Amino acid sequence: MMRYRLVTVIAAAAALATLAVGCSSDSSGATSAPTTVGGTITVLAAASLQEAFTTLGQQFEAANPGTKVQFSFGGSSALAEQINSGAPADVFASASPTNMKQVVDAGGASTSTTFAKNVMEIAVPPSNPANVTSVSDLAKSTVKVALCQPQVPCGAVAVQVFQNAKISVTPVTLESDVKSTLSKVELNEVDAGLVYVTDVRSAGDQVLGIAIPDEINASTEYPIAALTDAPNAVGAQAFVGFVLSPAGRSVLTAVGFEVP
Repeated sequence: MMRYRLVTVIAAAAALATLAVGCSSDSSGATSAPTTVGGTITVLAAASLQEAFTTLGQQFEAANPGTKVQFSFGGSSALAEQINSGAPADVFASASPTNMKQVVDAGGASTSTTFAKNVMEIAVPPSNPANVTSVSDLAKSTVKVALCQPQVPCGAVAVQVFQNAKISVTPVTLESDVKSTLSKVELNEVDAGLVYVTDVRSAGDQVLGIAIPDEINASTEYPIAALTDAPNAVGAQAFVGFVLSPAGRSVLTAVGFEVP
């Protein structure tokens, strides 16, 4: 059943990507010549999108022979700074509207579209050495906690969770992005880390996930934009359209993202 579902998603994705870039029409309704997508499309994306976007990139390349989607994953705040400093890129996918706004306000993009939503979850080593069972346990001085840096979306959302729970947490380490935070848990260097639901799922049996009650949990939205000075403007628009398509959404929800 899983193999059938994957094949179905890939086929649908390929068809949609081809349709998205295959033709366009003018105001009279006449169909113009096909627009060919090719070359390299450079995508700067939040670290938490790594698994989903890697799959989307492979599907997009399969639907558009001769096209290469090149990713750079990292903290959204750092990626926004790179774009505003002139780093060449075609697409920006942020884990926070705040970081996307920084790019738009600086003229790096004219507009953006929210395509996904993510919520937080506690990740602990499979043996759960500190016996963490709830968010309140993270406030204990005996529990070693890893968090994202506060300027990174996963760090800002973690702060919101702690405010909602009315607790104060002193981390032993502040990491540059959510994957680095998760890695601290996977390596048993900490007792717990606050990451996204999607990251716990992607880690498989390397970590144990502890759900956070809805009434104290917090979320973040993910906007995407084709950049103003994109070297591959056609490819940028095509990839953004693919992510926003029903097939793109299927890939995102399959790994745990929510529909915004």
